[in-house]
Amino acid sequence: MPKVGIIFNDAKPTAQRVALEMQTWFDKHGWQTVLATGSGGILGYAKPDSPVCHTPIDSLVPHGFDRSMAFVVALGGDGTVLSACRQIAPCGLPLLAINTGHMGFLTDTYLTHWEETLSQIVEGRYVVEQRSMMAVRVYDREGLLWEALSLNEMVLHREPLTSMCHFEVKIGRHSPVDIAADGVIISTPTGSTAYALSAGGPVIEPGIPVFQLVPICPHSMASRALVFANTETVMVYPANQHRLVLVVDGNAGCYVYPDYHIKIERSPYPARLIRSHHGEFFQVLREKLGWGLPHISKPTSVELP
Repeated sequence: MPKVGIIFNDAKPTAQRVALEMQTWFDKHGWQTVLATGSGGILGYAKPDSPVCHTPIDSLVPHGFDRSMAFVVALGGDGTVLSACRQIAPCGLPLLAINTGHMGFLTDTYLTHWEETLSQIVEGRYVVEQRSMMAVRVYDREGLLWEALSLNEMVLHREPLTSMCHFEVKIGRHSPVDIAADGVIISTPTGSTAYALSAGGPVIEPGIPVFQLVPICPHSMASRALVFANTETVMVYPANQHRLVLVVDGNAGCYVYPDYHIKIERSPYPARLIRSHHGEFFQVLREKLGWGLPHISKPTSVELP
Protein backbone atom coordinates (compact mmCIF):
# COMPACT_ATOMS: atom_id res chain seq x y z
CA MET A 1 0.00 0.00 0.00
CA PRO A 2 1.50 3.37 -0.99
CA LYS A 3 2.07 5.83 1.83
CA VAL A 4 1.69 9.62 1.97
CA GLY A 5 2.17 12.25 4.67
CA ILE A 6 0.04 15.32 5.34
CA ILE A 7 1.42 18.30 7.28
CA PHE A 8 -1.12 21.01 8.10
CA ASN A 9 -1.29 24.31 9.92
CA ASP A 10 -3.28 23.48 13.05
CA ALA A 11 -3.88 27.18 13.70
CA LYS A 12 -6.11 27.36 10.62
CA PRO A 13 -9.47 25.56 10.85
CA THR A 14 -9.65 25.32 7.05
CA ALA A 15 -6.33 23.50 6.87
CA GLN A 16 -7.41 21.08 9.62
CA ARG A 17 -10.70 20.35 7.86
CA VAL A 18 -9.11 19.76 4.47
CA ALA A 19 -6.42 17.53 6.00
CA LEU A 20 -9.15 15.17 7.22
CA GLU A 21 -10.94 15.35 3.86
CA MET A 22 -7.66 14.46 2.13
CA GLN A 23 -7.13 11.54 4.47
CA THR A 24 -10.55 10.19 3.48
CA TRP A 25 -9.73 10.76 -0.21
CA PHE A 26 -6.45 8.84 0.08
CA ASP A 27 -8.18 6.01 2.00
CA LYS A 28 -10.67 5.60 -0.85
CA HIS A 29 -7.80 5.39 -3.33
CA GLY A 30 -5.91 2.74 -1.33
CA TRP A 31 -3.24 4.98 0.20
CA GLN A 32 -2.04 4.94 3.79
CA THR A 33 -1.87 8.43 5.30
CA VAL A 34 0.07 9.85 8.25
CA LEU A 35 -0.93 13.27 9.62
CA ALA A 36 1.26 15.76 11.44
CA THR A 37 1.13 19.47 12.26
CA GLY A 38 3.61 22.03 11.01
CA SER A 39 4.28 23.16 14.57
CA GLY A 40 7.02 20.54 14.86
CA GLY A 41 9.17 22.51 12.45
CA ILE A 42 8.67 25.85 14.22
CA LEU A 43 11.57 25.91 16.64
CA GLY A 44 10.41 28.97 18.55
CA TYR A 45 12.54 31.74 19.99
CA ALA A 46 14.97 31.87 22.85
CA LYS A 47 13.92 33.74 25.99
CA PRO A 48 16.03 35.94 28.28
CA ASP A 49 16.08 33.21 30.92
CA SER A 50 16.80 30.54 28.29
CA PRO A 51 19.04 32.06 25.59
CA VAL A 52 19.44 28.77 23.71
CA CYS A 53 16.80 26.17 22.86
CA HIS A 54 18.69 23.56 20.88
CA THR A 55 16.83 21.09 18.69
CA PRO A 56 19.06 18.95 16.42
CA ILE A 57 18.29 19.20 12.70
CA ASP A 58 17.71 15.48 12.25
CA SER A 59 15.26 15.21 15.16
CA LEU A 60 12.40 17.19 13.57
CA VAL A 61 11.04 14.41 11.34
CA PRO A 62 7.41 13.81 12.43
CA HIS A 63 6.47 10.46 13.96
CA GLY A 64 5.53 7.95 11.26
CA PHE A 65 7.26 9.85 8.43
CA ASP A 66 10.02 7.94 6.65
CA ARG A 67 11.63 7.37 3.27
CA SER A 68 8.96 4.85 2.28
CA MET A 69 6.51 7.69 1.68
CA ALA A 70 5.82 8.62 -1.93
CA PHE A 71 5.41 12.29 -1.09
CA VAL A 72 4.12 14.74 1.52
CA VAL A 73 1.32 17.32 1.26
CA ALA A 74 1.64 20.63 3.12
CA LEU A 75 -1.57 22.56 3.86
CA GLY A 76 -1.02 26.17 4.81
CA GLY A 77 0.80 29.27 3.68
CA ASP A 78 4.49 29.91 3.10
CA GLY A 79 5.21 29.60 6.83
CA THR A 80 3.82 26.07 6.86
CA VAL A 81 5.88 25.19 3.78
CA LEU A 82 9.06 26.49 5.44
CA SER A 83 8.29 24.48 8.56
CA ALA A 84 7.41 21.33 6.59
CA CYS A 85 10.64 21.53 4.58
CA ARG A 86 12.58 21.66 7.82
CA GLN A 87 10.67 18.61 9.09
CA ILE A 88 11.01 16.31 6.09
CA ALA A 89 14.29 17.41 4.44
CA PRO A 90 16.36 14.72 6.28
CA CYS A 91 14.12 12.06 4.67
CA GLY A 92 14.50 13.48 1.14
CA LEU A 93 10.72 13.46 0.60
CA PRO A 94 9.12 15.57 -2.16
CA LEU A 95 6.57 18.12 -0.91
CA LEU A 96 3.33 19.23 -2.56
CA ALA A 97 2.36 22.61 -1.06
CA ILE A 98 -1.31 23.62 -1.24
CA ASN A 99 -2.07 27.21 -0.35
CA THR A 100 -4.54 28.04 2.42
CA GLY A 101 -2.82 31.34 3.22
CA HIS A 102 -2.36 34.64 1.42
CA MET A 103 0.83 35.05 -0.61
CA GLY A 104 1.58 31.37 -1.17
CA PHE A 105 4.80 32.13 -3.01
CA LEU A 106 6.15 28.61 -2.43
CA THR A 107 2.89 26.72 -2.93
CA ASP A 108 1.92 24.84 -6.08
CA THR A 109 -1.86 25.15 -6.12
CA TYR A 110 -4.91 26.39 -4.22
CA LEU A 111 -7.51 24.61 -2.09
CA THR A 112 -10.13 24.88 -4.83
CA HIS A 113 -8.04 22.51 -7.01
CA TRP A 114 -6.72 20.03 -4.44
CA GLU A 115 -8.63 16.95 -5.64
CA GLU A 116 -7.69 17.53 -9.26
CA THR A 117 -4.07 18.14 -8.31
CA LEU A 118 -3.81 15.05 -6.10
CA SER A 119 -5.29 12.87 -8.85
CA GLN A 120 -2.53 14.10 -11.14
CA ILE A 121 0.20 13.56 -8.54
CA VAL A 122 -0.79 9.99 -7.60
CA GLU A 123 -0.66 9.15 -11.31
CA GLY A 124 2.96 10.34 -11.34
CA ARG A 125 2.36 13.34 -13.57
CA TYR A 126 4.55 15.93 -11.89
CA VAL A 127 8.08 17.31 -11.70
CA VAL A 128 10.25 17.87 -8.63
CA GLU A 129 11.99 21.22 -8.21
CA GLN A 130 15.05 21.06 -5.98
CA ARG A 131 15.86 24.05 -3.77
CA SER A 132 19.05 24.45 -1.76
CA MET A 133 18.78 24.88 2.01
CA MET A 134 21.24 26.30 4.53
CA ALA A 135 22.40 24.75 7.76
CA VAL A 136 22.75 27.53 10.34
CA ARG A 137 24.70 26.79 13.52
CA VAL A 138 25.59 28.94 16.53
CA TYR A 139 28.73 28.24 18.56
CA ASP A 140 30.30 29.57 21.71
CA ARG A 141 33.83 28.86 22.86
CA GLU A 142 32.88 25.38 24.05
CA GLY A 143 31.02 24.15 20.98
CA LEU A 144 27.66 23.91 19.24
CA LEU A 145 24.73 25.66 20.94
CA TRP A 146 21.94 25.82 18.36
CA GLU A 147 21.19 24.72 14.79
CA ALA A 148 18.43 24.86 12.19
CA LEU A 149 17.76 24.30 8.52
CA SER A 150 16.77 27.34 6.49
CA LEU A 151 15.02 27.48 3.13
CA ASN A 152 14.80 31.28 3.06
CA GLU A 153 17.29 33.19 5.16
CA MET A 154 19.21 33.80 8.33
CA VAL A 155 18.94 37.28 9.86
CA LEU A 156 21.17 38.67 12.62
CA HIS A 157 20.22 41.99 14.22
CA ARG A 158 19.93 43.85 17.49
CA GLU A 159 16.83 44.05 19.66
CA PRO A 160 14.62 45.51 21.00
CA LEU A 161 15.59 48.76 19.26
CA THR A 162 17.19 49.00 15.85
CA SER A 163 20.68 50.45 15.92
CA MET A 164 23.93 50.06 14.06
CA CYS A 165 25.89 46.90 14.72
CA HIS A 166 29.29 45.70 13.58
CA PHE A 167 29.90 42.34 11.96
CA GLU A 168 32.95 40.54 10.65
CA VAL A 169 31.98 38.17 7.84
CA LYS A 170 34.27 35.57 6.30
CA ILE A 171 33.18 33.78 3.14
CA GLY A 172 35.16 30.65 2.31
CA ARG A 173 38.82 31.26 1.63
CA HIS A 174 38.32 34.98 1.03
CA SER A 175 39.51 37.70 3.36
CA PRO A 176 37.01 38.75 6.05
CA VAL A 177 34.98 41.90 5.52
CA ASP A 178 33.68 44.38 8.11
CA ILE A 179 30.07 45.47 7.89
CA ALA A 180 28.42 48.25 9.88
CA ALA A 181 24.65 47.96 9.55
CA ASP A 182 21.41 47.38 11.44
CA GLY A 183 21.85 43.69 10.66
CA VAL A 184 22.89 41.15 8.05
CA ILE A 185 20.93 38.65 5.97
CA ILE A 186 22.34 35.48 4.46
CA SER A 187 19.79 34.08 2.03
CA THR A 188 19.26 31.26 -0.42
CA PRO A 189 17.89 31.89 -3.94
CA THR A 190 14.47 30.93 -2.56
CA GLY A 191 14.87 33.57 0.14
CA SER A 192 15.89 36.21 -2.39
CA THR A 193 12.19 37.03 -2.86
CA ALA A 194 11.59 37.32 0.89
CA TYR A 195 13.31 39.58 3.46
CA ALA A 196 16.42 39.94 1.28
CA LEU A 197 14.31 41.51 -1.48
CA SER A 198 12.82 44.03 0.95
CA ALA A 199 16.35 44.90 2.11
CA GLY A 200 17.44 45.71 -1.45
CA GLY A 201 18.94 42.40 -2.55
CA PRO A 202 18.54 41.01 -6.08
CA VAL A 203 16.02 38.39 -7.12
CA ILE A 204 17.85 35.11 -7.85
CA GLU A 205 16.43 32.32 -9.99
CA PRO A 206 15.98 29.28 -7.68
CA GLY A 207 18.15 26.90 -9.69
CA ILE A 208 21.35 28.95 -9.41
CA PRO A 209 23.77 27.42 -6.84
CA VAL A 210 24.50 30.58 -4.85
CA PHE A 211 23.82 32.34 -1.56
CA GLN A 212 23.72 36.07 -0.99
CA LEU A 213 24.79 38.45 1.78
CA VAL A 214 22.60 41.52 2.24
CA PRO A 215 23.41 44.23 4.84
CA ILE A 216 20.31 45.77 6.45
CA CYS A 217 20.46 49.59 6.27
CA PRO A 218 24.28 49.66 5.99
CA HIS A 219 26.19 52.68 7.25
CA SER A 220 28.23 52.84 4.06
CA MET A 221 27.42 53.47 0.42
CA ALA A 222 29.94 50.73 -0.42
CA SER A 223 28.12 48.00 1.51
CA ARG A 224 25.80 46.31 -0.95
CA ALA A 225 24.41 42.84 -1.57
CA LEU A 226 26.95 40.18 -2.51
CA VAL A 227 26.17 36.95 -4.37
CA PHE A 228 28.60 34.04 -3.99
CA ALA A 229 28.83 30.28 -4.61
CA ASN A 230 26.90 28.16 -2.12
CA THR A 231 29.88 25.84 -1.83
CA GLU A 232 31.51 28.49 0.36
CA THR A 233 31.12 28.34 4.15
CA VAL A 234 30.15 31.63 5.79
CA MET A 235 31.32 32.64 9.26
CA VAL A 236 29.74 35.62 11.00
CA TYR A 237 31.37 37.16 14.07
CA PRO A 238 29.41 39.90 15.89
CA ALA A 239 31.73 42.72 16.97
CA ASN A 240 29.40 44.31 19.52
CA GLN A 241 29.13 44.71 23.27
CA HIS A 242 25.41 43.96 23.14
CA ARG A 243 23.45 40.78 22.67
CA LEU A 244 22.03 40.18 19.17
CA VAL A 245 19.14 38.09 17.89
CA LEU A 246 19.38 35.41 15.21
CA VAL A 247 16.19 34.59 13.28
CA VAL A 248 15.89 31.76 10.74
CA ASP A 249 13.00 31.74 8.24
CA GLY A 250 10.99 34.00 10.53
CA ASN A 251 10.00 31.18 12.90
CA ALA A 252 13.11 30.13 14.79
CA GLY A 253 15.86 31.94 16.59
CA CYS A 254 18.21 32.40 19.50
CA TYR A 255 20.31 35.04 21.20
CA VAL A 256 23.85 35.63 20.02
CA TYR A 257 26.31 37.03 22.55
CA PRO A 258 29.57 38.85 21.75
CA ASP A 259 31.71 35.72 22.17
CA TYR A 260 29.49 33.59 19.89
CA HIS A 261 29.91 33.01 16.18
CA ILE A 262 27.62 31.68 13.44
CA LYS A 263 28.45 29.16 10.72
CA ILE A 264 26.31 28.94 7.58
CA GLU A 265 26.79 26.32 4.90
CA ARG A 266 24.79 24.53 2.24
CA SER A 267 22.83 21.71 3.79
CA PRO A 268 23.17 18.18 2.40
CA TYR A 269 19.36 18.11 2.61
CA PRO A 270 17.71 20.09 -0.21
CA ALA A 271 14.03 20.95 -0.28
CA ARG A 272 12.20 19.01 -3.01
CA LEU A 273 9.05 20.81 -4.14
CA ILE A 274 6.48 19.04 -6.29
CA ARG A 275 5.19 21.01 -9.27
CA SER A 276 2.04 19.77 -11.00
CA HIS A 277 3.28 21.59 -14.10
CA HIS A 278 6.62 22.91 -15.25
CA GLY A 279 6.98 26.08 -13.23
CA GLU A 280 7.87 29.36 -14.85
CA PHE A 281 9.67 31.53 -12.29
CA PHE A 282 9.09 34.85 -14.04
CA GLN A 283 5.38 34.13 -14.19
CA VAL A 284 5.34 33.53 -10.43
CA LEU A 285 7.18 36.82 -9.90
CA ARG A 286 4.61 38.58 -12.03
CA GLU A 287 1.59 37.01 -10.32
CA LYS A 288 2.81 37.28 -6.73
CA LEU A 289 5.01 40.38 -6.74
CA GLY A 290 3.91 42.29 -9.83
CA TRP A 291 7.37 42.03 -11.42
CA GLY A 292 7.54 43.05 -15.08
CA LEU A 293 4.00 44.36 -15.30
CA PRO A 294 3.86 47.21 -17.82
CA HIS A 295 3.14 50.60 -16.30
CA ILE A 296 2.84 52.34 -19.67
CA SER A 297 1.30 51.23 -22.94
CA LYS A 298 3.59 49.62 -25.49
CA PRO A 299 3.81 51.20 -28.95
CA THR A 300 1.25 49.50 -31.15
CA SER A 301 3.86 48.86 -33.83
CA VAL A 302 5.97 46.63 -31.57
CA GLU A 303 5.36 42.93 -32.00
CA LEU A 304 6.97 40.48 -29.63
CA PRO A 305 8.07 37.09 -30.97
